[in-house]
Amino acid sequence: QKGNPDKAFEYFKDHILYRDSVINLESRQEIANLRADNAISNEKAKVTILEKEKTIQRNRNIALTIILILSILILASLFWFYKQITKEKKKSDNLLLNILPEETAEELKEHGHVEAKRFESVTVMFADIKGFTKVSEKLTPRSLVKTIDFYFSKFDEIIEKYDLEKIKTIGDAYMCAGGVPDISEDHATKMIDASFEILDYVDKLKKDNPNNEVRFDIRIGINSGPVVAGVVGTKKFAYDIYGDTVNIASRMESNSVSGKINISEYTYQLIKDHYACDYRGEIEVKNKGMMRMYYVNKKLDP
Repeated sequence: QKGNPDKAFEYFKDHILYRDSVINLESRQEIANLRADNAISNEKAKVTILEKEKTIQRNRNIALTIILILSILILASLFWFYKQITKEKKKSDNLLLNILPEETAEELKEHGHVEAKRFESVTVMFADIKGFTKVSEKLTPRSLVKTIDFYFSKFDEIIEKYDLEKIKTIGDAYMCAGGVPDISEDHATKMIDASFEILDYVDKLKKDNPNNEVRFDIRIGINSGPVVAGVVGTKKFAYDIYGDTVNIASRMESNSVSGKINISEYTYQLIKDHYACDYRGEIEVKNKGMMRMYYVNKKLDP
């Protein structure tokens, strides 16, 4: 308008330059803002992912911890139950071994029954407390049982010491056997040794009686020969032996005297080289007629 187009054109170029600079600056700012927003969004996304991963990991750790604790509790419970079952089984086995010989008990557990067996050479001993019946009438039931247990518990120890087998007690009579169920060649001599130890124990009790308690004498009878052994009963098991050998052993005891070991001819033949014996002659035995009997005095020197 002023008639100076060169100057106007110069201004126009400056105007375009400045305008483009401003526009570029704004665009750059917008781009920067967008980049910043995008970076923030990415960071927030990363944080969110990390938080989710941490939450998942934490939940996973909690789950693993719970599983571990439950596993420990389950294992501890199983171990406790195992120990209880083992403990009860051991108690049952021990109880069964108190009733039956080990070999017989194992056969019963494995097969549910026990086959009767014949043993060709066994020594049977009966020990009877003399005068117990009369004295027991004056004892209380508690004192009666306590006295019997006092004597027979020691007999059990002695019998076990010589690898003999307790069969049963019948009132004030004690019965055991050697060579059954484990076969042995020296069952007769072992039975004599055990019988002497029982007599020594009873004699010591009579001498050592500080409380003036009731004390007894004991007589012993022994016989050797074949027997049949087996388990009787289905609820209350009992290991027992049968045969004429048992009956004669009982007769040897009833024909004995206090402090003596009375043996039959059968047992004498087995132990005569090891013990000094007194021949008693032939004595009438109920249902058996005349039988040769011997008192065992002492062990011979080797």
